[in-house]
Amino acid sequence: MPTKSSYPAIPIPDTDLWGFLFERKEKAFPDDKVIYLDPYTKRSYTYAQVKSTAIEFGKGLKALWDWQKGDVLALYTPNCIDTPAITWGCHWAGGVLSPANPAYTVEELAFQLKDCGARGLVTQLPFIKNAQEAATKVGIPLDRVIVIGDQRDPSHKVKHFTSIRNTSGASRYRRTKATKPAEDLAFLVYSSGTTGHPKGVMLTHRNIVSNTMMIRAGEGGKMSWKGGPDDEGDKLLAFLPFFHIYGLTCLIHQSLYSGLTLIVMPRFDLEDFCRFVETFKVTFAYVVPPVVLLLSKHPIIDKYNLSSIRMMNSGAAPLTKDLVDAVHRRLGIPIKQGYGLSETSPTTHTQPWDHWNTHPGSVGTLLPYQEAKYMSPDEQELPAGTPGELWIRGPNVFKGYLNNPLATSHALTPDGFFKTGDVGYQDDQGNFYITDRIKELIKYKGFQVPPAELEGLLVAHPKVDDAAVIGVYDGETATELPRAYVVLKPGELGGKDGHAGHGNKNVVATEIQEWISARVAGHKKLRGGVWFVDEIPKSASGKILRRVLKAEAVAMAKEGSSIKAKL
Repeated sequence: MPTKSSYPAIPIPDTDLWGFLFERKEKAFPDDKVIYLDPYTKRSYTYAQVKSTAIEFGKGLKALWDWQKGDVLALYTPNCIDTPAITWGCHWAGGVLSPANPAYTVEELAFQLKDCGARGLVTQLPFIKNAQEAATKVGIPLDRVIVIGDQRDPSHKVKHFTSIRNTSGASRYRRTKATKPAEDLAFLVYSSGTTGHPKGVMLTHRNIVSNTMMIRAGEGGKMSWKGGPDDEGDKLLAFLPFFHIYGLTCLIHQSLYSGLTLIVMPRFDLEDFCRFVETFKVTFAYVVPPVVLLLSKHPIIDKYNLSSIRMMNSGAAPLTKDLVDAVHRRLGIPIKQGYGLSETSPTTHTQPWDHWNTHPGSVGTLLPYQEAKYMSPDEQELPAGTPGELWIRGPNVFKGYLNNPLATSHALTPDGFFKTGDVGYQDDQGNFYITDRIKELIKYKGFQVPPAELEGLLVAHPKVDDAAVIGVYDGETATELPRAYVVLKPGELGGKDGHAGHGNKNVVATEIQEWISARVAGHKKLRGGVWFVDEIPKSASGKILRRVLKAEAVAMAKEGSSIKAKL
């Protein structure tokens, strides 16, 4: 039988996101509570200002662009405090928002714009060239490519979003409601796509409404809009990208729903992160494992007082006990874990605050409304403790992949379970563990080797700053071998002027291999070797881009090596 959440199933309001956030009868915090703050410019939005700005933008979409229900507005921008007003202004007008990674090339952006059928594009001035080129490729008029943020076009050719407004006193516009919150789309987010083009994930209003409620329940009432170090309530530091579902729901929506102040960074910078924690007395942060790694080892941390942080929540990739313990020893900051995917809006599990260190490596327990089970490769349900693929069902599970019925049929079962593609198990106390992705498991002579497990051990090595592990195929033994790509701490190779010969590299590589061998079963040894790199390629959400490393391994194999990566 599937495991069901132990949380009470509080009724989900049968409304769209606008009604959920702005038309609720009970709201504990006042309208003048500051919700979004830019720490660089000190510009901010209160709850009331977000609402009024969104309404004005929504009216402008209807008046100037003849916005219709279901029309798609694309976002191509780093984090900005204007993003929430743009988001809900689009919803007020009945639209669907599709955020895109600002690191996309023109071709990548054009693919998403065409695939989602965007009728307009919002960006910031530094990204306007790519945005306009992509818009031209797919037929979006250039007067529908507008900007947000503090920079405005000095030539006045590109409109700022504040000029998209109804200037006709004779025309009155009313908001367009989502009449079927469980069916009407709110967002089209694009999966990272391990192979081929990213897929458009269709998320409904009910998906995000339910997940926002789930996240609040998961934090267990530990955060409040008032009180705290400066009597301004809990403050969250937001560097996770808003174009990613982790930032979109956990940051943008949760902060407005609960009245929490969000300190908005356009991108992650370690020293700014530390400076803003100290200056604004940040009490909570959603993070990813690469940031936890920096907090455990980087010397710059010692310059700042981070003691206001009461808790961190790590997601997007597995986090090892060694890293959690290292940060707690150094800074006294507890770190709990959570789990989710784009297709689940995202969060399905989290560790309760009081249990952050009671079940090491766990992503926590099921949040409200969730049912889950682990399945064998032949789709038989497995008992607790037996590893398998995680399947999840709940009101937060997506509607399907846009224009891709085949992928949808492979991902969703007829009875509503989503096949996550993640491997793990649950214990007899209802704690869930995620060990790796099905497609990323290394097969050494029939044995499964989880890369994340080896990566967790590698970053605990005193000479290692970061690491990634992939499987490379060895033609001589006809099997995959685990290979580590390692970023060493500065100076660890020694040598004159910071350089080191191959001999020294070989010594350190052998040392790391032997260190791992002493800590793992025989089939998990790094038989594919240890390769030194300057950095580990990662996505904006902190996931290791193993496909990049595999592509490099294949290229090297073509140059004469008998070892190649499995693609």
